Amino acid sequence: MRAARVIFVARKFEHIIPLLHELHWLRVLQRIDFKLGVLAFRCLHGMAPPYLANQLHRVADINSRRRLHSASITALIVPRTRLSTIGDRAFCVAAPRVWNNLPQAVTSSPSLATF
Repeated sequence: MRAARVIFVARKFEHIIPLLHELHWLRVLQRIDFKLGVLAFRCLHGMAPPYLANQLHRVADINSRRRLHSASITALIVPRTRLSTIGDRAFCVAAPRVWNNLPQAVTSSPSLATF
């Protein structure tokens, strides 16, 4: 945020949101979700290291869930966690949550450039 203020020579108490929009920058939480979405895309398309790709599982890959509606789309399984403070931040939990919240048009894109 300070970088945006420096670029636009903005004062300390000026609103930062219009400056971020003009630069096409994301807020921190949005940037984290974007990065998780890109990593999930790479894992599902074989462009990520195996230690990451092995942590994500599609709903369609499980025999008992193949007939579900979510199996026809590219939904990922979100594992349950005991602790919401630590467990929900793990890649194997956070990436599927972000991926499943994306629209179908985004998750079915054929390349990273269109994603």
